[in-house]
Amino acid sequence: MTVAVAPLTGDALTHALPELARLRMAVFRDFPYLYDGDPSYEERYLASYRDNPRALLVAAKDGDRVVGAATGMPLADHADAATLDHSDLPPMSDIYYCAESVLLPAYRGAGLGHAFFDHREAAAREAGFSHCLFCGVIRDKDHPERPTGYQPLDGFWRKRGYAPVTGVTATFSWTDIGTDHETPHRLQAWMRQL
Repeated sequence: MTVAVAPLTGDALTHALPELARLRMAVFRDFPYLYDGDPSYEERYLASYRDNPRALLVAAKDGDRVVGAATGMPLADHADAATLDHSDLPPMSDIYYCAESVLLPAYRGAGLGHAFFDHREAAAREAGFSHCLFCGVIRDKDHPERPTGYQPLDGFWRKRGYAPVTGVTATFSWTDIGTDHETPHRLQAWMRQL
């Protein structure tokens, strides 16, 4: 498999927004997110990466098909910042936010997750940030939708130098599969110094 990983900008990013929205909805539908996505919300959300000159959207493409994507921007620029408890964090102006990484299952385990982090961490260093942070959803170990043999990404994140920030969580709302309304979900902040 030959997959190219590179930032999307300008017209290429604009034209990819619908495909990126479908990708996010497909990947986040699985455990642990269980997200019942909304295409119009997704396109609006992803447009924030097109419209912010300090944002980064990296795509993994197999030929012309987008099979994965990762996003980043200064934490101060991202709407998610408002839900984080900042008291135990460095100044927000020092933190680059790695908002999400999504990759179709058939492409996992081939190093693309590392490439996503490499691009975002390089962008953060180049822009003068001292830390990178992301949030991972918290689900109970006995959640009824947890697949047998499910392995969280904690080990991968730790190998990248990230660790959970004790006591720092965020709360985001989305509609879970099988429900008809948004509910709040807690996410754990993970951070590393660059």
